[in-house]
Amino acid sequence: MIKRIPATKSKLCVLAQLCNLIPPHLVSKLARKHGVNKQARTFTPWSHVVALLYAQMTHAIGLNDVCDGLRHHAGLLGSIRGAVPPARNTLSHANKIRESKMMEDLFWETLGHFQARNPQFGLRYKGLPRRFKKAIYAIDSSTVALLANSMDWAKHRRRKAAAKCHLRLDLQSFLPACAIIEEASHHDDTRAKELCAGLQEGEIALFDKAYINFAHLHALEMRGILWVTRAKDNMSFRVCKKLLRKPTDKILRDDLIVLKAPKSRAQYPKRLRRVVMLVEIDGKEVEMTFITNNIKWAASSVGELYQARWGIEVFFKQIKQTLKICDFLGHSKSAIQWQIWSALLLYILLRFQGQLSEWPQSFIRLFTMIRGVIWDKLSLSKLLTFYGTASGKVRMRAAPESSYLPGLGPDSYGTANG
Repeated sequence: MIKRIPATKSKLCVLAQLCNLIPPHLVSKLARKHGVNKQARTFTPWSHVVALLYAQMTHAIGLNDVCDGLRHHAGLLGSIRGAVPPARNTLSHANKIRESKMMEDLFWETLGHFQARNPQFGLRYKGLPRRFKKAIYAIDSSTVALLANSMDWAKHRRRKAAAKCHLRLDLQSFLPACAIIEEASHHDDTRAKELCAGLQEGEIALFDKAYINFAHLHALEMRGILWVTRAKDNMSFRVCKKLLRKPTDKILRDDLIVLKAPKSRAQYPKRLRRVVMLVEIDGKEVEMTFITNNIKWAASSVGELYQARWGIEVFFKQIKQTLKICDFLGHSKSAIQWQIWSALLLYILLRFQGQLSEWPQSFIRLFTMIRGVIWDKLSLSKLLTFYGTASGKVRMRAAPESSYLPGLGPDSYGTANG
């Protein structure tokens, strides 16, 4: 049996150890860059960042909840590089007035720091085919519903308001590679160019048909980037060559096509590959049509790659169920962006700490375990090693064995024992 050492005491609380993963002086540097330091008097930019991370960790239900919780632990809060508790109006004003681009830059700078410190940082998505050597990215967006009567900047429909997070997710590390947070009124394909700007030749992009823009797809082709997406139902095309004579297994069609609509043909004059296959979804086989600019892959590989795109849906589900993204502490666009970027920042802080401690359990369990002890002075790394089954699998018995004196054992009913 593996003997595990209980978590030891620490001079700093767990929240301080987590916040200290952010490089020193990085927040002050970014505050000067974006002019946030000029808007701060007693409530420093660092205190602002810590307050939002605390709100994420505790799922605070409002500004008073955040401020009261920090004020009650002001002594421990001061050990987090001198952070101070805010007043309710101070925090509300900071979320509304201060430039949220500072938190966005803080996220990317911290992520870059972690990747430089540990090049293996990340967790490969389990559904990703292993035979592909180039980097594979999934591109999608997630909509967050807001209150239409108090958020005019985010009006999405007549009686709805929403914000949207466009994301390019690296499936090799399961970490964001590019993100855009804005109002939901913009269509997905208008952000495809920005999301794919950082892709390199030979890399693979996977996206849903909402991101189809043939001019952009042709630009990716010219850059040597491979892509897979679903075909729209109303796509007009002509078959140039059949790569599959008759249906084989789950592959129904595999053709080279050209677009017929004059506008689409002008935007993408080259040939496309169209694969029709049966895909299993929730135990049922559904016919799906994919298009790609690669003609060398096996038809089954095209379907497997697109199914790997589900990883980004898993990512969105994970952060929405775990972090505080669906309930907001303010109504302004800046306040929404501050909170969503702080959620993403906390996500990579937890993931990095979990990887340092070789945490084998789920992200949700990691989050809930740390949330319960954020003000305790325990060594976070030792805590993760000791907690639950973190250091190895424990074999559970189907039923406990108990000893009884003759004739005094429990009664048996029905056929439970035989």
